[in-house]
Amino acid sequence: MKKFNSIRGFFFGLAITLALAGCAGSKRHESTGEYFDDVLLTTKVKTSILGDARTKFLQIHVETFKGVVQLSGFVDSQDAADRAVHLARTIKGVRQVNNSLIVK
Repeated sequence: MKKFNSIRGFFFGLAITLALAGCAGSKRHESTGEYFDDVLLTTKVKTSILGDARTKFLQIHVETFKGVVQLSGFVDSQDAADRAVHLARTIKGVRQVNNSLIVK
C-alpha cells in the first residue's frame, strides 16, 4: 500500500508539473499571465483612442502581443494615425507600438 501511495504521489506531481509547464510562455506563445496583461493593454489603448476627438475608433484595429501593440486599419489623415500611435505609447506597460495604419 505504501508503494502504491508513492507511485500515486509521483504521477500527481508529474501531472502538476506538466500543467504548470503548459501555462509558460515562449517566444511565439504567451503565458496565461501575459495573455491577460495584453488583453488589459488592448482595452486601455482602445479606450484611449475612443476618448480622443481626433481619432475615429471604428477605423483602428488594436492587437497586443507581449506588450507590443499593433495598430492597423484605414484612417482619414496622417494626423489621426500619428495621434493613435501617440495615445498607444502613453499607456503604461506598452513596450512598443507598430503602426500599420493606412491613410486613405
